[in-house]
Amino acid sequence: MEIINWKELLYPYEQAVEELLLKFKSLDRECRHLGIYSPVDSVTGRLKRPASILDKAGRKQIPPEKIEEEIEDIAGIRILCQFVEDIQKVVDMVRSRTDMTILEERDYITNTKPSGYRSYHIIIKYPLSTALGPKEILAEIQIRTNAMNFWATAEHSLRYKYSGNIPEELQERLTNCAEAAFRLDREMATIREEITNAQRLNEIRNSMTANILDNIQKLHFVAKLEDMDSINKEFVEVWNSQDMEKLRTFNEKLNVLTEVYRV
Repeated sequence: MEIINWKELLYPYEQAVEELLLKFKSLDRECRHLGIYSPVDSVTGRLKRPASILDKAGRKQIPPEKIEEEIEDIAGIRILCQFVEDIQKVVDMVRSRTDMTILEERDYITNTKPSGYRSYHIIIKYPLSTALGPKEILAEIQIRTNAMNFWATAEHSLRYKYSGNIPEELQERLTNCAEAAFRLDREMATIREEITNAQRLNEIRNSMTANILDNIQKLHFVAKLEDMDSINKEFVEVWNSQDMEKLRTFNEKLNVLTEVYRV
């Protein structure tokens, strides 16, 4: 068997992990700095250990000289999201980058594995500038929610403990837990949408109210006293009704009045 110089082989992959971590963490920080919603909750990276590489090469019958060509996940980063819909946003971010080339995408969220595993995997070719010159290596980007990651981490630990042979009864419970985690993800997405809609309505309501109060102040100097009394009473009634459509109609009415009085 060919002797592998692991230090020489792995160093470029270690460099790739560091660079990819820096890039995606910087992207997250930039979004937050600019006040733009960031779909990235956290980013971690890892380098496959020599024992794991040899184990995978053995299972797939990959000769030592083909390891760099055929093992795609020696270097890997994991991007965690809070919500399922954020996964597609991160995928789009990866697709838009010009500093890496996507070779393959594996959607284990739409096409869930029998075990219940869910995640989105992207295999990339990543260019490096090394001390020995330019080099391209393969790397894997995993994108999943925090709930998916919690399940996957627990399942991986159990699989290791049982040497890959998890008892059938335990595997069934794990699969049920995976479904429960995914239901939690979907329910959280629904709650988030309802909160977002409520915030949006509140912003519209506040904007219309500010416009109404501004118009009332302008009309106070030009309209008749009895007209202003009527306007103020109507505003109180509309405000107390909590009816957005009535508030919108009243706002439009005052916009017309201010035009009539040219204020």
